[in-house]
Amino acid sequence: MASTRMTLLFMGLLLFSIQEALTNGGQKSLPIRLSVVNDLSNMTPETYFTSVVPKGVLLGAMRRIQETQPEFLFTVTEDPNFGLFLESVNGVAGNEKDQTYWEILSEDAGEYTRLDVGIGCYTPSENEHIVLRFSTWSK
Repeated sequence: MASTRMTLLFMGLLLFSIQEALTNGGQKSLPIRLSVVNDLSNMTPETYFTSVVPKGVLLGAMRRIQETQPEFLFTVTEDPNFGLFLESVNGVAGNEKDQTYWEILSEDAGEYTRLDVGIGCYTPSENEHIVLRFSTWSK
């Protein structure tokens, strides 16, 4: 009886290990927080929690949120010279005529830093707070 229990326990742990390896390639997941803020409306900011594998890009974390939380949607466009641009978030799209766009920021202790690369290249750090902020620019 004890031998059967040990075998079942071992098999359960083995299956759990295999599932974990298949889910994230056997790598540790780094938790991150992503907030959506619209400076041009009185919408309540939305916050999502997800993870990224070490050296994984923000795009993958955003896709994970989109797969698991139906209220989070985003679209991108691809420029042949500059790569992916975040086009819309939760149905709100940037517009050149209105001079609006989605700014991508990293927040740390109340200080915001604009990312120097887009969602297809940026690699978030563990527990980083990413802010997608709908904003305007001046010509």
